[in-house]
Amino acid sequence: MLQIGDGNFLRGFADWMIDLANEAGVLDAAVTLVPPLPANIIDPLNAQGGLFTVLTRGVQGGAPTTARRIVRCVTRGVDPYRDPATLLACARDPKTRFVISNTTEAGIVYREQPCSAGEWPRSFPAQVAALLLARFEALGGQPDTGLVFLPCELIEANGTTLREIVLRHARDWTLPQDFSDWVTRHNHFLNTLVDRIVPGYPATEADRLFAEFGYTDTLLVAAEPFHLWVIEGPERLANEFPLHKAGLNVVWTDDLQPYRTRKVRILNGAHTASVLAAFCGGLDTVGEMMEDPVVSRFLQRVVFDEIVPFVPLPEAERRGYAESVLERFANPYIRHELLSIALNSVSKWTVRVLPSLLDYIQAHGRAPAGLAFSLAALLRFYRGRFDAAGEFVGQREAGSYPIRDNRDVLDIFDTAWRDSAHARPADAVPALLADARLWGMDLQTVPELAPRVARALDRIETIGMRPALTELLAG
Repeated sequence: MLQIGDGNFLRGFADWMIDLANEAGVLDAAVTLVPPLPANIIDPLNAQGGLFTVLTRGVQGGAPTTARRIVRCVTRGVDPYRDPATLLACARDPKTRFVISNTTEAGIVYREQPCSAGEWPRSFPAQVAALLLARFEALGGQPDTGLVFLPCELIEANGTTLREIVLRHARDWTLPQDFSDWVTRHNHFLNTLVDRIVPGYPATEADRLFAEFGYTDTLLVAAEPFHLWVIEGPERLANEFPLHKAGLNVVWTDDLQPYRTRKVRILNGAHTASVLAAFCGGLDTVGEMMEDPVVSRFLQRVVFDEIVPFVPLPEAERRGYAESVLERFANPYIRHELLSIALNSVSKWTVRVLPSLLDYIQAHGRAPAGLAFSLAALLRFYRGRFDAAGEFVGQREAGSYPIRDNRDVLDIFDTAWRDSAHARPADAVPALLADARLWGMDLQTVPELAPRVARALDRIETIGMRPALTELLAG
């Protein structure tokens, strides 16, 4: 297997599952881990022989549970920015069958990319196209040489979208039609949905945990016990990747849409709608957010009044899932950094929150106050400047913080804030909401949204995030 993604999530989710399935004897898989970006963990991973620890902690059935597992299925890491030849050799290997990825919602997008020998593409779909081209040329495009792709990015139809962009790169690069036909007919781009909270390295507990373990692991990953992987694909592929036979919560189905809508809107939507306001209000973790009387009330209101009613499932099911999500957020064993969740928040807000906002407007004829406020909080979080080192940096009362997103997104915000530097920040709202490059549509056309967002941003800037939230809740 190839795994394009070296972050906490895949290591604490997919690799953890593969390792358990290997141990159970239902799978015999070796994972080569590949970072999608130049900044990565490959050197420390290889220094540890591919080993790392996954620590799962939570409350199940009212009782605390803890488990520690040293994951052994990752055999090595390969950095294609330094050593593309080794990765291409993996792509040419007939034994390679599955490709797992997680490059965030911002990863599966089309960006024009040249096909340059010796230079590894920066775009994830272009990377996939390069891998497939190497395999096609080496193995002759035989039907049994196709790969199975399991993208874990939280976009709708992630597998289908990835395949379409790969084929677009093939056209851009004027590759032979035989290659595109082989990609279409003999490679499987499966739509998937993943669900697990993986906050990553527990820095504040690391010394104590290492003393308990009897060893140090700089790649330690903390995760909750709950896990769900829904894969839309045929039974014959399920038999090739039978994680479910190891007792894992992996569902193969012919329609994952109900699972996706529930998870993306409620769990991911609740995160994205609340964490930026919480962070700008001085909080640092999801646990602090759940214990804070103001932010937790805001979260409850947004989830149960503005998100849950528009999830197309029976009332008891959608409400029960929402209640379980909030219980998972309050897991006392997990320290989930808000700044970590804030990565690529523009694309996350568009995928996770905007559909609920539009459904609310369709039902009520006006923008929901809480979700509109969440967009104002996003704009406030993205109010930054590029520093001397080229990093986009914002300011809150506790000090500066990095704002991490695609460079084109950061450039848009940088321009907007500079243009409104001598006016009220809320004056930048119309241009930012109208920019379809950010949201996939002109949000200025959404009834009442722009004035609500501008008012909320003005209150945030005038009286502060927490007082503005309190004012919203009182209203």
